[in-house]
Amino acid sequence: MAELVFFSGTMDCGKSTLALQLDHNHAARGRRGLIFSRNDRAGSDRLSSRLGLEVVAREVDDDTDFWSLVTAEPVPVDYLVCDEAQFYSPAQVEQLARLVDETEIDVFAFGITADFRTRLFPGSARLIELADRVEVLQVESLCWCGRRATHNARTVDGRMVVEGDQVVVGDVDAGSGEIGYEVLCRRHHMRRMTTTVARRLATQDGLALDLPR
Repeated sequence: MAELVFFSGTMDCGKSTLALQLDHNHAARGRRGLIFSRNDRAGSDRLSSRLGLEVVAREVDDDTDFWSLVTAEPVPVDYLVCDEAQFYSPAQVEQLARLVDETEIDVFAFGITADFRTRLFPGSARLIELADRVEVLQVESLCWCGRRATHNARTVDGRMVVEGDQVVVGDVDAGSGEIGYEVLCRRHHMRRMTTTVARRLATQDGLALDLPR
C-alpha cells in the first residue's frame, strides 16, 4: 500500500542526500518518480545535497497544485520525492495525502520540523498530522560543543537572531553580513551561543577551543 512518509531532522543530518538516494533506488527498480523542491540552496528547480550531489527538480511555489499536476502526467507516476517540504503550505500537504489515498502513489517528504524560533513550520506540522510514518533521520548533526544538535539557529555575522520572517533562505556558509544558519543543542540555542560567540568568549578568557571555522 502507498504511504505518505515524512523524513525529518535538523540541518546537516542528510535529508537531501537521503532523498537523492531514495529516488535512485526506486528508479533503479523501474519505478517512475517526480522530484520536487522549494527554496533549495542551489537555486530554483534543483535538489542538492551538501555532499555535492545535485539533480533537476520541479520548483514548488504558492500556486503549485500537486493533485492537478500529478494526475495530468501523460505517464503514470509511482512515487514523489518532495524536498524542503517545510516550505509547502498545509493545503499542498493535504494534496499529497490525497494522491497517496486515491491514486496509490508513494510520497516521500523531507524537511526541517521547526524554524529558528523553535516553532513548527506549517507544512511540517501538517505532515506530522497526516503522515503514515514520521521518520527522524539517524545521522545526528552536532552542535559546536559536540552534543547532538536539536535546533536550527538563524545568524547574522555569526550572532543568533530570533526575530524576522519565518522563511528566509540562507546557508551555513554565509559570509559577513549575510543571513546564515547553524545547528545548536538546546542548551546553546537557549543561550544564543553560536560558534562565533563561543570563540569570542574563549578568546577573551584566554582559552583555546577547538571550534569549527
